Amino acid sequence: MVVLGALALPWLAGAAQRPARPNVLFIAADDLRPDLGCYGSAGAKTPQLDALARRGVLFERAYAQQAVCNPSRASVLTGRRPDTLKVWDLKTHFRETLPDVVTLPQHFKQHGYTAVDIGKIYHNESGAKPTFPFADPVSWSEPPSFAEGPHWRDWVVPGDAAGPKGKGGAVQCLDVPDEAYLDGRIAAAAVSKLRVLAENREPFFLAVGFWKPHLPFNAPKKYWDLHDRAQLSAPNPSGMPEGAPAIAGHPWNELRGYTGVPKKGPLPAAQIAELRHGYLACISFLDAQVGRVLAELDRLDLAKNTIVVFWSDHGFHLGEHDLWGKTTNYELDTRVPLIVAAPGASRAGTRAAGLVELIDLYPTLTELAGLPAASGVEGRSLVPLLRDPRQPGKDVAISQHPHPSYGAATHMGYTLRTARFRYVEWRDLTTGVVTDRELYDHAADAAETRNRIADPAQSAAARELAARAAAFVAAGRRWAADPVH
Repeated sequence: MVVLGALALPWLAGAAQRPARPNVLFIAADDLRPDLGCYGSAGAKTPQLDALARRGVLFERAYAQQAVCNPSRASVLTGRRPDTLKVWDLKTHFRETLPDVVTLPQHFKQHGYTAVDIGKIYHNESGAKPTFPFADPVSWSEPPSFAEGPHWRDWVVPGDAAGPKGKGGAVQCLDVPDEAYLDGRIAAAAVSKLRVLAENREPFFLAVGFWKPHLPFNAPKKYWDLHDRAQLSAPNPSGMPEGAPAIAGHPWNELRGYTGVPKKGPLPAAQIAELRHGYLACISFLDAQVGRVLAELDRLDLAKNTIVVFWSDHGFHLGEHDLWGKTTNYELDTRVPLIVAAPGASRAGTRAAGLVELIDLYPTLTELAGLPAASGVEGRSLVPLLRDPRQPGKDVAISQHPHPSYGAATHMGYTLRTARFRYVEWRDLTTGVVTDRELYDHAADAAETRNRIADPAQSAAARELAARAAAFVAAGRRWAADPVH
C-alpha cells in the first residue's frame, strides 16, 4: 500500500486489494471571495460549507491565476497559466490556442470515469457562438446542462417564464422557492444525477457549477432575512491605495450595466448597503444548495469514497478600494476559498496556511485518484499539504490581469504574492516596458491601503520581486506581439 506520512490513500493500494476508485465531486462557485464562516467572516451564514471544512482541509491562502471568469476557469481545468493558454479575455476559447489539450475532466474520462457537468464549470458563453463551445463537450461523457446563458437571465419576472429581455436590476428579493433561481435547479439536478451515478459501476467525476454569488444579487427572501443590513459594515478601505497608479483600478462597468446603478460617480450609501446585503444573501443561498448536494452524497453512502473539492474562480470587490466587481490584481480579487476533503488522504478539520494556486487542483486530483500524471500541467500537487497542512506550500503565487479589463488591452499586470508581500508590475504589451509598480506589505497593511514601492525600507523586497517577475515573463509567459492576441 502507498502510504503518505501517517495517512494512507486506500484507492492507491495494490491491484490485489484495490477498492473502488474514488469518485470526485468538483463544486465551483462564481465571484466568491472567502466570505464564509469557516474563513472567519462575521457576516456570512454558511453552515454547510463550514461543515465541509470540518471534513477536509481549508486552504487559507489560495489564489486564482486571473480574476475574471474565462481565463481563470480555463486555467483551472487545463492546469496551465493564462499566458500559456493565451487566454486573457471572455471571448477566447482555450482550444483556439491549444486544440489538443486534455482537460481535467477529460483526463478522468479517458481513464474510465463518467464525467458530468451540471452548471457553470467553464465560462458561460452568452453571445455569438465561438468556434469551440465554451462548455467543451469533449471534456464530458454526456452533454453539459445549465452551463450556458447570461447571468442576468437568472431573474424572476412574475408571470413571464421567459424572464427579462435585458439586464434588470442588480438585486432581487422575492419570497420564492429555491428552484425559482438557477442554482436551486442546479442543486436539484445534481441530486438526481448522484442517484443515477450511484447505480453505475464506473467511478464518476461530477462537476457542479453554481452561478452565485455573481451579479445580479438575487436570492430567495429567506436568505436575505439571515442578515441584518443595519449590522453590516461599510466598505473598508473605501478608496484606492495611497500611491497606487491609475492603471490598477477600473470604473466597475460590470455593475454599472444593471438597471438603477449610476452610470458614473459614486453609489448612494443605501445602495452600497443593499448590494453588500445581497452578496451575503447569495452566499447563503449558494451554501444551502451545496448542502443539498453533500447531503445526498452522504445519504447514498458515497462520501466515504468521494473526493470533494469546493473552489471559486476568483474573488470580488464590494466597494473596497472604490471598486465593484473583479478584474484587478488585489487580494480581494485574487484570493479564493478552497476546501478539499479526500477521505483517507486529508486531515479532517485542519487548515493549511501555505500559499497555493488554483492550477494546483489538476495534479492534486490525478494523484489522489491514482491516475497517470497529465503532460504539460503547470501546477503542483497539494497532496503533501493534505496529509500535513503545516507544510509551507509555495513561496509565491502568481496572478495577472490586463488593462483595460474589457476590450483592447494595452498593458498586462502581473502580481506576485509571497507570505508577506504583494508585488504588482504593469507591462506595456507593445514594448514590454514596465510602466508602473506596486508593493503592499501584508505584515503591516493586510488591507493593501498603501503602495510602498518607493519606501526605502522595502527596496530589497521590491528588487527581489521585480527580478522574479522579470524571470517569469522572460520564461515565455507573455503575449506582446503574439499573433493570437
